[in-house]
Amino acid sequence: MNSEEVKIKILEALEEIRPFLKSDGGDISLVSVKDDKHVKVQLHGACLGCSVNQMTLKTGVEMTIKKYLPQVETVTSVDVK
Repeated sequence: MNSEEVKIKILEALEEIRPFLKSDGGDISLVSVKDDKHVKVQLHGACLGCSVNQMTLKTGVEMTIKKYLPQVETVTSVDVK
């Protein structure tokens, strides 16, 4: 699987989780993928100030991405200025 295919799979995973985030007033976008194993995302809206956003990131976002791409090792959230 090439890097473009990896990115497409990650975007598919984000589309799967997006309705849950939007129902709470948030959203998510892909920032970068390094070595097809390390994913950086950015949380938006209500997700930014939410006290459980790190739990959402690990149990929701990371698990969903790993369902599509088991080789992914890390999923982290970044603040993009």
